[in-house]
Amino acid sequence: MRTVASLCQGAKNAQPALANASTETRNAVLRSAAELLLEQKDAVIAANQVDLDNAQKLGLSSAMVDRLRLTDEALSSIAQSLESIALFDDPVGQISELQQRPNGLKVGRMRIPLGVVAIIFESRPNVVIDAGALCLKSGNAAILKGGKEAEHSNAVLAQVLSQALVMNGLPEDALTLLTDRSQVTDLLQQSESVDLVIPRGGESLIRYVTANSRIPVVQHYKGVCHVYVDDQAKLDMAVEIAFNAKAQR
Repeated sequence: MRTVASLCQGAKNAQPALANASTETRNAVLRSAAELLLEQKDAVIAANQVDLDNAQKLGLSSAMVDRLRLTDEALSSIAQSLESIALFDDPVGQISELQQRPNGLKVGRMRIPLGVVAIIFESRPNVVIDAGALCLKSGNAAILKGGKEAEHSNAVLAQVLSQALVMNGLPEDALTLLTDRSQVTDLLQQSESVDLVIPRGGESLIRYVTANSRIPVVQHYKGVCHVYVDDQAKLDMAVEIAFNAKAQR
């Protein structure tokens, strides 16, 4: 079994190939993943059922089980999100604030990948696809660590992205899934190979990551769900949207 340090170094070594890949290649990875996800949906749902069965035995709340559940409809939506991300403009190499200096030199800001992004999350297995796809689109290698309650679902979804990378000539190590909670502490020490950590979950998770990480962290402590209502909005619709936004779960 590879150590966390080895996995993170593997991601660092793989990232340049991803960053230097053409827009078409990175988009092809996402579209391949969408196709594979639908082709393998029976295997995904079977793995998810194992997690759902375990959730019942562990006595997880109905809300947690709901976040965990994958259905045909949910997988179709996830596949569509992959197709949508493929349609986004390529952020890599975009130049803004371009100005010409008096000597004729042009100076601007160019977007480049961050490098290796670690994302630590809870419950929702769709985050494997969402987070992994956004990292791959932007030329960043991804280290993903989900919760134990979704370990079987996470594994099969990560395998879909790994297959899509290999199918399009990119290194499998550009996306890595960590599977054990004990690996988190080691992950947070890998400042030599990991460039950013993003915790997504409850306040206790975010505080733990922030307190223990040697790597820069994008953090928030409270859930944010703001809705803006324009003065020309249909108010009946706005009320329904606002209520759904705050109370759906």
